[in-house]
Amino acid sequence: MSSTETPPDALASKLKRTELQNAASSIPGRQIIQVLTEIPAGVESGWHMHPGEEVGYILAGTVEMQIEGKPTLPLHAGDPFLMPPRTPHNATDLGPDTGMMLSTYIVEVGEPVATFTR
Repeated sequence: MSSTETPPDALASKLKRTELQNAASSIPGRQIIQVLTEIPAGVESGWHMHPGEEVGYILAGTVEMQIEGKPTLPLHAGDPFLMPPRTPHNATDLGPDTGMMLSTYIVEVGEPVATFTR
C-alpha cells in the first residue's frame, strides 16, 4: 500500500462516498483525504470515528450530528463543522432530500478514513 493509498472506508457500505483528493500531508505520518458524502433522507451514517481531524461543510440538506458526550448539532446547508480525532459521532440526514457534505480528513497514514464504533 503506497503512502497515499487508503484502506477500505467503513462508511462506504452505507453512504455514497466519493474520494476527491488524496495526498501526503506536510505533517509527518499524516495524509489529507477529501470526500464528498451523500446521505439519503432518513439514513444515518452509524456511529463511527476517524483517525484524525475531519473538517466538514454541509453542501445540501439538513444533517443532525450526534457527537459522543456533546449536544446534538443541527447542521444546514452552508454550515461548517469540525470533528476532533477519534471522536465517535453519527450523522443523520433529516430530509426531505439527500444531504451532501464535503469533508477533508487529516488522518494517520495506513488507517481507514472511518471505522464503526458500535
